[in-house]
Amino acid sequence: MPFLGQDWRSPGWSWIKTEDGWKRIEFYGNELRDNNNGIDLEELCDENKENLFTGNVCEVVAKKRKKDFYNNNTKSQFIYQEKWIYVQKESTRERHGYCTLGEAFNRLDFSSATQDIQRFTYVAKLLQLIARSQLPSLSGAAQKNYFNVLEKIVRKVLEDHHNPRLIKELLQDLSSTLCILTRGMGKSVLVGNINIWVCRLETILNWQQQLNNLQIPKQMSNGMTLRDLPLDMQNNILYKFSDACDIINLGQATPTLHMLSEDRHLWKKLCQFHFAEKQFCRHLILSERGHVDWKVMYYTLQKYYPKREQYGDTLHFCRHCSILFWKDCHLALLFKDSGHPCTANDPNNCLVPVSPQHFIDLFKF
Repeated sequence: MPFLGQDWRSPGWSWIKTEDGWKRIEFYGNELRDNNNGIDLEELCDENKENLFTGNVCEVVAKKRKKDFYNNNTKSQFIYQEKWIYVQKESTRERHGYCTLGEAFNRLDFSSATQDIQRFTYVAKLLQLIARSQLPSLSGAAQKNYFNVLEKIVRKVLEDHHNPRLIKELLQDLSSTLCILTRGMGKSVLVGNINIWVCRLETILNWQQQLNNLQIPKQMSNGMTLRDLPLDMQNNILYKFSDACDIINLGQATPTLHMLSEDRHLWKKLCQFHFAEKQFCRHLILSERGHVDWKVMYYTLQKYYPKREQYGDTLHFCRHCSILFWKDCHLALLFKDSGHPCTANDPNNCLVPVSPQHFIDLFKF
């Protein structure tokens, strides 16, 4: 069985298969050796060609400067578009080292996931959890990649006005964390120059101002609108919502929707969706008529218990292979592709959806 990771005999090296066997790839060593072999000793002693060796050295230095200039001016130092990674928590004979939260965030393709409407909320929630507690644990490259993904999310919201409230909460948590890290805890917690983090904090405040000034244009349409739908259809639309803020905001559109949004059966079903029945008994709130006030009860329960998370698409974890990956539902249906190189007889029984909090817990050693 081939190794899924790096060769345990030489971790960190890249190998290529040739006719003579496997050989290690040397990026700069072979280049310098070939250049040195092409230089004759007589040429080095010739005074007329004293700049020959210097020119080769300058060429290598120029390449290095060009590479450093590229890394400093690009959005990301390391560009990965991997669909799966192996979650390793200890060293073995076949594998050295372990996978960290920053490495997983770098290697998994979160940048493309922000463009998928089903994965957008999942990535935004993950960034919010990292901003609250895990930002100092990221490496320098992971922190840079974090802000690159965040910039793409903010730009997407400003362009298509999709879910601005969630991004406002994310930026608020991130700005609060950066203020504490840069002022209270000191400079040693953050990777990089303190001036870079001050500039990032100013950028976040600028994004917050842009989102606060965001005006969603009114759509001018001569066709059927929401208020033209029958009462039962408007009521069914409200029952599809799982967020109380969305229900309240939609209720402010028309007087009819406001009446439907105050329905006690609607709030009862919302409480049953997010919380367990045992939690209802501990916080019963009755109205003046003796009925349970489900709307007040919902806001009371969310103070004590976490709400149920709901995402269109999430990362998946294979318990058999210990692999974390994005699952493409279209490929899974057409080609029966599990999304990763699984060796189990029935890969679907080994898959577990990973919530944003579970993603962070996977890398707590």
